[in-house]
Amino acid sequence: MRKTLTAIALAALALSAVASSAGAQTYSFQVPEETVDVFLESDGSMRLVYRILFENAPGVSPIDFVDVGMPTGDYDLGAIQAWIDGQPIRSIETSPYVSPGVALGLGADAIPAGSRGEVVMEVPRVGDVLYAGEEEGYASVQFSPNYFDPQFTYGPTDLTVTFHLPPGIQPEEPRWYVPTGGWPSQDPATGIDDEGRIIYSWRNTQANAHTQYVFGAAFPSDVVPQGTLQSPPSALGGLFAGILGFFSFLASCAFPGLPIILFFVLFAFAQRRRRLAYLPPKISVEGHGIKRGLTAVEAAVVMQTPLDKVLTMVLFGLVRKGAARVVAEDPLELEPLAQPEGELRTYETAFLKAAVEKDRRARQRGFEGLMIDLVRSVEKKMKGFSLKETREYYASIMRKAWAQIEEAGTPEVRSEKYTEGIEWLMLDGDFTGRTRRVFEGQPVYVPHWWGYYSPPVRSTPVARAPGPARPAAAPSGRGVSLPHLPGSDFAASIARGVETRAASLVGNITNFTQGVAKTTNPPPVTRSYGGRSGGGGCACACACAGCACACAGGGR
Repeated sequence: MRKTLTAIALAALALSAVASSAGAQTYSFQVPEETVDVFLESDGSMRLVYRILFENAPGVSPIDFVDVGMPTGDYDLGAIQAWIDGQPIRSIETSPYVSPGVALGLGADAIPAGSRGEVVMEVPRVGDVLYAGEEEGYASVQFSPNYFDPQFTYGPTDLTVTFHLPPGIQPEEPRWYVPTGGWPSQDPATGIDDEGRIIYSWRNTQANAHTQYVFGAAFPSDVVPQGTLQSPPSALGGLFAGILGFFSFLASCAFPGLPIILFFVLFAFAQRRRRLAYLPPKISVEGHGIKRGLTAVEAAVVMQTPLDKVLTMVLFGLVRKGAARVVAEDPLELEPLAQPEGELRTYETAFLKAAVEKDRRARQRGFEGLMIDLVRSVEKKMKGFSLKETREYYASIMRKAWAQIEEAGTPEVRSEKYTEGIEWLMLDGDFTGRTRRVFEGQPVYVPHWWGYYSPPVRSTPVARAPGPARPAAAPSGRGVSLPHLPGSDFAASIARGVETRAASLVGNITNFTQGVAKTTNPPPVTRSYGGRSGGGGCACACACAGCACACAGGGR
């Protein structure tokens, strides 16, 4: 019995010691502020400057190590410098938790429980970060700043990520990619830094320290050595690389947040393609209040609607006004109709002029010019107004239009409301799907102008011979005619028009959008940007087109 009690006592002491040790190694902290400056150098490398403000929670372990993930393994560990509250960090080693990555040992300057500390880290050179862009003659780069395991972090983070593009780039040449990871929809601030470089700067005061945000930019490849550009990895190659990195990490340590790591690995695979934005970033730099009075087409530009849908909206407007009709669908041919010049908007007149061009290249140049002028016109109208508030205002108009249709008591009223507000309804990202759902199993009474838009369609008669009405006079766009279609046929025709008609006019929509963005998405050169401080944290950083990062943070 004495031996048994002794054994129990020793086991209890051992468990107590383990619990005490585990309690002494608990982590819980906030990251109130973080800035990352990404300098893309003329030799094709990247220079990184991090600044992270940590706020350690009361009653937890001191923050004694900070692990920082590197974009690639091509860096010089001995050249990295770091500081904690202005004091040099002497212990900078390869991280056993993040690969590739470094471990910053804070030593006697560890951040105690209930205290704050600012970590700054400078990495003078990281190689193998540039990739050949999707657009010929362009280089691309994507970068994800450090993030932490969500079980250790809480609270919002004021996060700023700034790209400093290589020297020698003209203002109209570069463009930025839409950030991922739930980053807000606002465009980056742009300008010139104190070295004369073009910058893109993203800031979100309500970000967090545990989400992987991915930022990207593209610029002419002739400003860096061609040998520094890599080919984007294939999907299969990226998968193998991600799996290899993942299991390498597992082999290095037993980390409690394994599901989080796997999530980030899989998430990285899904982020291979980034669409280029055609709306000028400076629209969102300043302004207050809503810009009312925009047309549905102009509102579509404000909301960054895909350009094929914008062109289709212009086509709908012309057909509704009786200014044009569709003669053939594949390939699309339009016939301009007599219409008083004053009733057409500038972009509608430009559309008709471009649409009748027989030469494909001339037609595409005409549509590019139309969109460039339209975007610039919207940019001018939005000066002094809030982009966010304006987008929400026009989104509310779209929602109200759908509500009126769904609440209509009869098929006739539903059809009339739909045809009256069709351009506003097209602002909906699920326009075709919602059209199918609204009219499923119901007849659609086609408008007077429908025969000008969809000539091949044959309607079902109610009180007259088959065929949509084609009035001799220009259609008014109001009211409905007696002929009607099954809702499924009508929805299919609408979907076919949105998906194929603009594409048949301009060819490849991606190339068309890139051609427009090349002119409409240049940075302004009136605002300077100062400050290069940055910080580090337990992180994963990517710097490639379609890269896959198999790393995550946690702290020790």
